[in-house]
Amino acid sequence: MKLHLIAGARPNFMKIAPLWHGLQGHHMIHTSFIHMAQHRDQGMSSDIWRDLGLPDPEHILEWDAAAGQDPVAAMMAGYESLCRIDRPDAVLVVGDVNASLAAAMIASEMHIPLIHLEAGLRCFDQKVPEEANRIRIDHIANLLLTPSPEADTNLLNEGISPDRIKRVGNIMIDTLVMMKEAVNREQIANEFGLDSGPYVVATFHRPSNVDNSGTLSRIVKALCEIASILPVCLPLHPRTEQQLIRLGGITKLEQAGVKCLPPMGYVRFGSLVQDARLVLTDSGGVQEETSWLGIPCLTLRPSTERPMTVTHGTNRLVCPDDLTAAVIDLVRDHRDTKHQNCQIPLWDGATTARVIIELERFCLAAQVTK
Repeated sequence: MKLHLIAGARPNFMKIAPLWHGLQGHHMIHTSFIHMAQHRDQGMSSDIWRDLGLPDPEHILEWDAAAGQDPVAAMMAGYESLCRIDRPDAVLVVGDVNASLAAAMIASEMHIPLIHLEAGLRCFDQKVPEEANRIRIDHIANLLLTPSPEADTNLLNEGISPDRIKRVGNIMIDTLVMMKEAVNREQIANEFGLDSGPYVVATFHRPSNVDNSGTLSRIVKALCEIASILPVCLPLHPRTEQQLIRLGGITKLEQAGVKCLPPMGYVRFGSLVQDARLVLTDSGGVQEETSWLGIPCLTLRPSTERPMTVTHGTNRLVCPDDLTAAVIDLVRDHRDTKHQNCQIPLWDGATTARVIIELERFCLAAQVTK
């Protein structure tokens, strides 16, 4: 079986990496790493996949969305052209970014079997663009690989047949386990003069937080207040940086002592997070990573598609106006505690092995039906 592993944005690379490594030399499944080029910035793409030991992609899509054009449509056109030249036997997409949706829709239109890894996640907020992507991908996928019982339930409640649903666990934890030694060696806190005491890592990129000038102004105000309590590091997503420049927010942050940093590769960012006292984010993956690492996390969102990070992990949902008070509470409550890994079912670093078993079964079933 020739399998396209699809990645297009920073979170995707982290999710396909352990699977790519696990499938090397497989007797039945032959992988091609396809980059949909949703993220093209080096810090958001190539630095990440090289950190993770991935090779350069077998194919990198070339597309340009004209002003006002839907980038999903442009990526779809690019991927369709590739599939006509190099048609796979199956397509595997991860997560909920636009690149995953574009590849999934082309696979469905061209009647190529589609596999969705990290299926069934729902935040139940239709204003979140990723929520629509998740639902559309799940309803056209032939095999849905889920991380948790809640994800299974979500799919069943939407009428998806149980025989398409297989629970495998959280692939992000496999990446954490795989990269732990490299992250431990990095010691990035020393580079930024943070090794002498506790500090906060912040990272924001979602449109609901950064595209609204009022909301972004409140986040900037909160970060400036928090920087008077603990040092704050803010690695900047390109989208966030653009909006902060328009708002004049970077100057305000730096004057308050916030360290505004460029995007980082997986190892450097992982080292920064691993040694932090707490993390402020709106990223789904960071919610999971901090929960597994046992690091307190405040998520600036009204809901999360990863409820297990709240019920079993270290995550707490907050709004911008409550952020400073929440940080003060966490600093006080966790003054003398050390981070301890959370014990969450199937967050065990063995998800890759379970995914490969399901892919083998899927491949054999497809051969039987030919």
